[in-house]
Amino acid sequence: MSEKKQSKNRINNHISRRGMLRMVAGTGAAGAAALTLGSCATGDGQLKRAATKGRINHSVAYWCFAEYWDLDKTCQIASQLGCKSIELVGPNDFATLKKYGLTCALAPNGMPDPPFVKGFNNPEYHDMIIAKTREAIDACAEYNFPSVIAFTGFREDIPDDVGAKNCVDGLKKVIGYAERKNVNLCLEILNSRVAVEMKGHPGYQGDHTDYVMDIVKQVGSPRMKILFDIYHIQIMDGDVISRLQQYKEYIGHYHTAGNPGRCEIGDNQEINYRAIMKEVVKTGYKGYVGHEFIPMQDPLEGLTEAVTICDV
Repeated sequence: MSEKKQSKNRINNHISRRGMLRMVAGTGAAGAAALTLGSCATGDGQLKRAATKGRINHSVAYWCFAEYWDLDKTCQIASQLGCKSIELVGPNDFATLKKYGLTCALAPNGMPDPPFVKGFNNPEYHDMIIAKTREAIDACAEYNFPSVIAFTGFREDIPDDVGAKNCVDGLKKVIGYAERKNVNLCLEILNSRVAVEMKGHPGYQGDHTDYVMDIVKQVGSPRMKILFDIYHIQIMDGDVISRLQQYKEYIGHYHTAGNPGRCEIGDNQEINYRAIMKEVVKTGYKGYVGHEFIPMQDPLEGLTEAVTICDV
C-alpha cells in the first residue's frame, strides 16, 4: 500500500480527541462527577497554589482535560494553581479566558480536526491554511495573545526536501502578516513512531527537530518560532537539554507530557522535567510551558503535580 493511501486511511480512521480521551482514561462523565479535590485543596476548598516561583509561565492544554471539566471549571482550576494560560481554545472562548485573567498562550490555526494532517508542506492547502491562520492571528492580536500554532502536515508522498521548501514558501506568505500583528507562528514537531491516536502521528513530515528548525531558519523572521514539544522530541531525537540550549533563540513555546504513553510527568516515566525546566530558565526563556499530557489517573492531581514539578 502506498504511503499516500496509508495516510488517507489513517485520516479516515481518526477518532475525535474526546473519544480518544474516553478510551484512554476510561472515566468520561462518571470520572468528572467523582472528581474530588482531596489533598490538592486547602481547608476553604481552594486549590493549593502550585506555581509560586514565577520563573515558569504555566499553561494548560484544554483538549487534554475537556473530558473532565468545562472551560469555566478549567479556568478556575488553572487560576487557583497559579497557571497563566489555557491554550488551544478558539477565538469564541477568548472572552472566557479574559474573564479569569488568563491568556491563550497558543491558539489553534482554525483548521478542521485533525489540524496537523493538512499542513504547509502541500501547496494544495496553502490558500485554506493561510486564510485560517490569518483569522487566528487577527483574533490573537485583538486579545493581545502571543502565538498561533502551525504544522508541516502529513507527507502524502511528498519528498522531505520538497515538503520543507513548500513549508518555507507557504509560511513566508503569512509571516509578514504575523509580524505586523505582533503574533508568533509556532511550527510543531510531532513524533511519527508511536502508532496510537494522539500519542503519535505516523506520516507527519515535521518529525525531527533539525528538519523543523531548518524550515524556521529559512523563513527568517523573529516571529517564526519552533514549538518545542519535549515528549515528541524525546521520542524522535532525544538529547532534549542540548537541543533546547542549541535552539533557544528560536523556541516560541514548550509542551510537556510523560514518555512512554503521553501520560503524567511524574516518577513513572523517563523524562526528567525538573532538570529540563531548570535549563529552560537558564536560557532566559520568557514564554509559556503548556502541559499537554493525557491524564491516566486523577486529572487534577496530575495537573497539580505537573505544575509543581516544572515550577523550578
